[in-house]
Amino acid sequence: MSAIENLREHYLHDETTPLAELDAALANSNGNAGRNVYLAQHAEWSRGQALALDKAQRATQPLWGVPVSLKDCFDLEGFATSCGSGYYQQTKGLAERNSALAKRLKALGAVITGKTHMQQLAYGITGENLDFGDCVQPRNPRWLTGGSSSGAAASVQEGSALAAIGTDTGGSIRVPAALCGIAGYRSSISLQGRLWEGGGHLAPTFDTIGWLYPDLADGPLLGGALFDLPKAEAPELAALRIGIPTDAFLHDCEPDVLATLAYGRELFTGRQARVEGFDAAAWDTAFSIFAPIQAHEAAAIHRGHYEHFEPGIAERLAWGASLPADELSRQMLRLWQFRARMSALFQHFDYLLLPACPMSALLAGEDQSQTRVRILRYTSPISLAGLPVVTLPGRAGGLQLVGRLGADAELLALSASLADATL
Repeated sequence: MSAIENLREHYLHDETTPLAELDAALANSNGNAGRNVYLAQHAEWSRGQALALDKAQRATQPLWGVPVSLKDCFDLEGFATSCGSGYYQQTKGLAERNSALAKRLKALGAVITGKTHMQQLAYGITGENLDFGDCVQPRNPRWLTGGSSSGAAASVQEGSALAAIGTDTGGSIRVPAALCGIAGYRSSISLQGRLWEGGGHLAPTFDTIGWLYPDLADGPLLGGALFDLPKAEAPELAALRIGIPTDAFLHDCEPDVLATLAYGRELFTGRQARVEGFDAAAWDTAFSIFAPIQAHEAAAIHRGHYEHFEPGIAERLAWGASLPADELSRQMLRLWQFRARMSALFQHFDYLLLPACPMSALLAGEDQSQTRVRILRYTSPISLAGLPVVTLPGRAGGLQLVGRLGADAELLALSASLADATL
């Protein structure tokens, strides 16, 4: 029985209450060295949510009484929405209404534990933040969480949330999930719809919403509830074709990451799936397509405020604003060409399997200036195609299990069937 299913059973048998579960979650909150897993948290407000739940709905609301954290780029009535920026936290004022996502969580019965740390503007992959301090892992203060959904991952790792809302533009769910040893689900770009109303975008062409959670078995429930996905059965592994990039693409992976990938390969071949390598040389062009489109869209969103952000982010925004229209048109053409190649790849494979990042840890306090480019080499090809991904947690890093566009329910069912496996 999965973690959330187990909690639901306890509720149905009156063995615990939402308030008791919330208080246990709150006792675990901000357990990292910087005490900054959450950027905004009001215990009494959260307790009010727990007390207001209608017991008659516990069997019908799939997240009834489940402690859930919310990334601080979505409006929550009465709270500031910082998007990881001290400037925005101080100048935007308190939200007057809930975002569509917050409304959805409440309708599902979730109890929101607070708004979590994130890299500034969601424009980073390490979990560092000059305004609010770097987010280090609750279980190991020497390691960064990864980002930009840094506090989301930390809240799950420390046990202050049973599931956490994150966003993923270029890897912001996948990477912290992998580095923190938890599961992560990035949804198909086609599923976003109106859930972004009241949310702070980075680059709408690539922005997706998803979950970070401790138990792969809960993926179908979480994804299904949030996006109204149909129920799907896990496919027969013996019928699957799994594609893995050949060694040439993986040249900069650390040995323990390659070992995790080898375990992943064995996991599928041991269940009679057909696993084959493919030439991913074209993927080395992905970042050169992704970066200018991302920067241009982010620059438009944050125009007039660049000087208030971290120097590296301000530089990227200024660069994005300087790109001429013909260059953006060229990059959009390259984007569609890349998407066509990815679509063709799925004529040969049912799923792809590859590392979420080439390293298994990011040491806090060390120079991470080259980390973003290294990691996005592994994540940006998937972002360009807008594909759904589940991060399979491993002993050293995590793996991206990538599905076809829109086939989120099948992907989540397959990943849940692997919950008892050890990578």
